Amino acid sequence: MDMLWSGWGDPAKAAPLPDAVTGLLRDLLGVKPRDTAPHALDEIPLAEPAPDPVLRALADAVGGPAHVRTDAETRIRHTRGKSTPDLLRIRAGDAGDAPAAVVLPATHDEVLAVLRVCAAHGLAVVPFGGGTSVVGGLTPERSAFVALDLRRMNGMLGIDPVSRTATLQPGLRAPDAEALLTEYGFTLGHFPQSYEWATIGGFAAARSSGQASAGYGRFDEMVLGLTLATPEGTLDTGRAPRSAAGPDLRQLILGSEGAFGVITSVTVRIRPLPRTRVYEGWRFASFEEGATALRRLAQDGPRPTVLRLSDETETFVGLAQPDAIGSAGAPATAGCTAIAGYEGTEEETARRREEAAAVLRAAGGTCLGAEPGERWAHGRYSAPYLRDALLDAGAFAETLETATFWSRVPELYAAVRTALTETLTAAGTPPLVMCHISHVYENGASLYFTVVSAQGEDAVAHWATAKEAANEAVLGAGGTISHHHGVGTDHRDWYLREAGPLGVEALRAVKRRLDPDGVLNPGILLPVD
Repeated sequence: MDMLWSGWGDPAKAAPLPDAVTGLLRDLLGVKPRDTAPHALDEIPLAEPAPDPVLRALADAVGGPAHVRTDAETRIRHTRGKSTPDLLRIRAGDAGDAPAAVVLPATHDEVLAVLRVCAAHGLAVVPFGGGTSVVGGLTPERSAFVALDLRRMNGMLGIDPVSRTATLQPGLRAPDAEALLTEYGFTLGHFPQSYEWATIGGFAAARSSGQASAGYGRFDEMVLGLTLATPEGTLDTGRAPRSAAGPDLRQLILGSEGAFGVITSVTVRIRPLPRTRVYEGWRFASFEEGATALRRLAQDGPRPTVLRLSDETETFVGLAQPDAIGSAGAPATAGCTAIAGYEGTEEETARRREEAAAVLRAAGGTCLGAEPGERWAHGRYSAPYLRDALLDAGAFAETLETATFWSRVPELYAAVRTALTETLTAAGTPPLVMCHISHVYENGASLYFTVVSAQGEDAVAHWATAKEAANEAVLGAGGTISHHHGVGTDHRDWYLREAGPLGVEALRAVKRRLDPDGVLNPGILLPVD
């Protein structure tokens, strides 16, 4: 099944907002119903596809014309990603960034052949996995490009139960990867909010981080080896779990977002399937108090598998439990909700849960029992569907995330909230700004902001101004421009400042060597030369 072209995920899972939420949006933010229904797919105008000689060359590269598609629906489904501005534009019938063709290779060698064809014809290449980018990672700065859809490369190439590793192809969706590993008694343990649709290659290309990162780690920490196809040939990395043989080239590929090459296989660390999973809720009087509790667990243990904290606003609205919003189960009391989850054997889970509870109580926490935790687990992938329902109701909803050291968390939190609130209020669309900590480390944590406001006359323009102000606030307060969404085009200018001139020139040198004609996702991560 393909994702909904004008929104997120499976259309059967979409639901309108409850009346209580619609009323809250009207009373708090002045949200008014708007005609945001998407254009009919067959009414969206498209530029001409790639010329016939190019299409024939691409077909030769991937085993025939059946694997090169130029029909309108396929091209529209591969247009941009899933940020709110992306969705508003496509709903309005704007497919100006549609690819000239969609190409579906089945092997590493076919990817190499496609890259050679595109380099010869000056055609850009955008690797396409689940299409879940929210930072402009699928919108190259070149009008003529092909989307390299990796869905046919969707298998497990090998598993080593002794070493606890598996080699996976890039187009394998996360649920399918879990199903394959489950047959052998293993799990990857990577469950981001995009889990149902995102792919293994996308996780590596964007340095993804899953909701169980406190226990399993980030995806880049799971990667032991990578194979990269480039216009100049193949780059293989990862002969051992760790090495002192020079700089780690795996780290050069991780987070490169298709700008250096196309990831064609990923060798990952796997873990035994947990025998039990337990989630519970906690309440803290303030975000500061809750953050202190999370820091104590992250630094001194025992660290839960899942550990997250919603601020007062997110807790009041109920976004800590998206499937409870507007229902009697939605929390509406003061304070902040935290979720702690534990996985492993029954004995191990019980021990860690008891020890962590002692730390959380000592830090001022009150246990709410299993119900909030289980409700969060049940609705953990529903927030993107809620975003679509908000758009249908005339609201604007978008997210951004960052990370910093623990000592800077309060300053970063305040700076971003202030930037978003002041900018959108000045534009006539005062927002509701919510935040949670969802990834913790010994030395710091991420902050994930959700912003809801009325759409106003030009929601895309309003958000562009607000996002720029937020990005400036992130760098000014010592945060990183992205913790797990990536750079794309939306964060690129701030990433250049974060990396610094010499760092940028070093990356440019790598790109020139691997992609001398500049066909790989031009403008993503680095500006076009």
